[in-house]
Amino acid sequence: MAPLVSVVVPFYNVEPYITECLESLAAQSLTDIEVILVDDGSTDGSRRIADAFASRDPRFVVVRQPNRGPGPARNEGIRWARGAYLAFADSDDVVPPEAYELLVCSLERTGSDLACGGVRRIRDGGLAASSLHEKVFKRAVRRTHIMDRRVLVRDRTVWNKVYRRDFWQEHRLRFPAGIYEDVPLSMRAHVLADSVDVLPDVVYHWRKREEGEVSITQRRAELANLSDRLEAICAVRAFLREEAPELILSFDGLVLEKDIVFLFQALEQAHEEDIPPLHDLARQWLAVLSPAVLGTAPSLRRLELHLMERGLIRQLREVREFRRATADSPRIVPRGLRKVGWYGDYPYFRDRSLRIPDEVYDASDELRLLARVEDCWWTGTRFTVLGDVAIHRVERRPRKVRLFLSDGNREVPVPARRTKGGKYLAEIDPAQLRDGGPAWRLHALVDARGLELTGHFRDGDAHRAWRLPVPRRSRTGMDFAQ
Repeated sequence: MAPLVSVVVPFYNVEPYITECLESLAAQSLTDIEVILVDDGSTDGSRRIADAFASRDPRFVVVRQPNRGPGPARNEGIRWARGAYLAFADSDDVVPPEAYELLVCSLERTGSDLACGGVRRIRDGGLAASSLHEKVFKRAVRRTHIMDRRVLVRDRTVWNKVYRRDFWQEHRLRFPAGIYEDVPLSMRAHVLADSVDVLPDVVYHWRKREEGEVSITQRRAELANLSDRLEAICAVRAFLREEAPELILSFDGLVLEKDIVFLFQALEQAHEEDIPPLHDLARQWLAVLSPAVLGTAPSLRRLELHLMERGLIRQLREVREFRRATADSPRIVPRGLRKVGWYGDYPYFRDRSLRIPDEVYDASDELRLLARVEDCWWTGTRFTVLGDVAIHRVERRPRKVRLFLSDGNREVPVPARRTKGGKYLAEIDPAQLRDGGPAWRLHALVDARGLELTGHFRDGDAHRAWRLPVPRRSRTGMDFAQ
């Protein structure tokens, strides 16, 4: 009888890790699986370990082929698959015990074409967040789609998913050759699916190798690797242009956030003779991406891109070091007398020899108001709030601050005075809130040198909702936290 799930595992010279991977598959709480191990021409002990698993567990089968890469190896494994569902695992990673049970149960309940779940990185002997996936899997969302949930553009790996095999065959999905074969396929699957289940559960542990051969993703600053990555990016953009042009800007934004960093790293590490071909490749990357996305990148990223495009590699290296030293939160400062602008306080601003345009440094859109409730209490006649107001990445406290309450329909000004420590003490008279509500939110409005910023107060400690004990007849409350 055919198994419920076919798990395809290509392997190539992963002797230090493959045992842990296969043990995790053998220990799945969903036992009705087959594991198709595709030996992609291994020359170490990986083949012996795979054969040993197959000899003692009939659910494991080993298939052999000459070394052709992970994409063709996965395609070969799919050819042997008999299950109603398809899943993939890389041979150096680990699958948590309930992963396939959770994903398959969701698909059985909803009828979606694929289900995906959260990922953790195996690093330094422990588990850490996967920055690529952490924004995607915060809560369960079933029967959704990438067009409705654009954050799924970030979900571009194949191994944190289970697919219906009927769906796979209907759309003739196939892995391309090359080392980034999962990116084009993942985007195709998300777009072509009728619906997708998103689970917050962690269903995959993705390893950063510490011994043995370096993985493909850990060689991502090599010229050939970067060329293959660009090829995958172009393949995705060509598909999206035909099938889902609305997603191109979101995809380009992710490339600019994540993938472009590997170009920077390559240029930082490159020997002098390697810089020209890397610079040529960098220009190809920039030519591919949407000008709208390049123009709206954060100011520090725009500076890096500007330096890379002009081939100012020494300056790029200094700016990259500056980014690391400032922990991704460098200062924003006002500059100008008659017309004030807000600019990133980065190297080479108005350097006469480089003549980098001021708009590269423009950080006006990055100003963010931080308003925090530190304490509040009821005096018997008034509700007193002690709060702090600041602008993220700006050293000086704002001078012109106005507080007000809003219930969504009307605003009530709140008198406030500044304390010696620079915080704000506000007293609220419940009588002013009658006939409003039932919930009020405290806001701050700041004049930042001609630029107005607004934000609502959040609790500085425990995200509590502060409720104002006012007379019953007014039925009015105040919510200072989201």
